[in-house]
Amino acid sequence: MVRRNAQRRAALVDAAIEVLARDGARGLTFRAVDAEAAVPAGTASNYFATRDDLFTQAGARVYERLQPDEATVARQQAAGRDRETYAALMRELVGRVAAFRTGYLALLELRLEATRRPELRDVLTERVRADVDANVAHHAASGLPGDATAVKLLMLTLNWLIVEQLTLPDVFTEAEREQLVTAAVERLVAVK
Repeated sequence: MVRRNAQRRAALVDAAIEVLARDGARGLTFRAVDAEAAVPAGTASNYFATRDDLFTQAGARVYERLQPDEATVARQQAAGRDRETYAALMRELVGRVAAFRTGYLALLELRLEATRRPELRDVLTERVRADVDANVAHHAASGLPGDATAVKLLMLTLNWLIVEQLTLPDVFTEAEREQLVTAAVERLVAVK
């Protein structure tokens, strides 16, 4: 029987994210999640039918937690529509994603695990493709300069910059990272 307490489930999924980031996919066990969440042994197995279910829900929860809050969205919608504004939005995005270090590292672990688990690969492929499509659609509706290709190239570029920041933080200083984000926008986004 799978339990339905939404708060407990969210706490368990958040604990799974922490375990993934710290111990990797091989360390993600029900027992490890129980310990991280500080709940009685056996609790996670009452909420998730399989480990694959736990992987899938952890990935979905990371994306959920990475979404900007309503105030951020409103501020972005009220901002200018030029490359300078675009660069500022991208610097803010990199900062927000990098601030959720364990979430992003957990996603990297899930991607690695997806190379060994076709079902997880299917779920992540669908989720990432939907994320790309949503970003392209949001960009098209925003009036910001650039096209769908620029959006995709920025996603790929900034994702690797975030990986660098989270795994080898001393490769680039904060100022260098901000300059790189600005340069990426300036070079990839054509002015209309």
